[in-house]
Amino acid sequence: MNLSELRPAEGSTGKTFRKGRGHGSGNGKTAGRGQDGQNSRSGGGTKPGFEGGQMPIYRRLPKRGFTCINSKEIVGINVAELNRFEAGTTVSVDTMIENGLVSNPKDGVKILGFGELTKKITVQANAFSQSAIEKIEAAGGKAEVI
Repeated sequence: MNLSELRPAEGSTGKTFRKGRGHGSGNGKTAGRGQDGQNSRSGGGTKPGFEGGQMPIYRRLPKRGFTCINSKEIVGINVAELNRFEAGTTVSVDTMIENGLVSNPKDGVKILGFGELTKKITVQANAFSQSAIEKIEAAGGKAEVI
């Protein structure tokens, strides 16, 4: 198949309607634009948000807040959630995604220290809280920053 052989699916495209081709066409004379007014003229109309000279709503409402473009969105996972993995396994971000622990890792995964860990596992994540590192090592595991 070549690019020159591509065609739209059957029935997906219709014939374009030609406006202003006489009163017998059903859309002649004013061609659906109405009798008079700004929108009946060529080039007529207003820009989006124009409210007839009234102060537009996007200028009436106050602008508040600030979004830092350099901030990172980190996903937090508690140590207690890691008990679902078998002892002796290496838990990485990919294995967390496979097991449904994380659906979208965004800018990174941080392991937090809430709960208890009962199994010896090696955890690989972007960041760890100090209490999470202590609990992982207390269970005999390792916390590795990737």
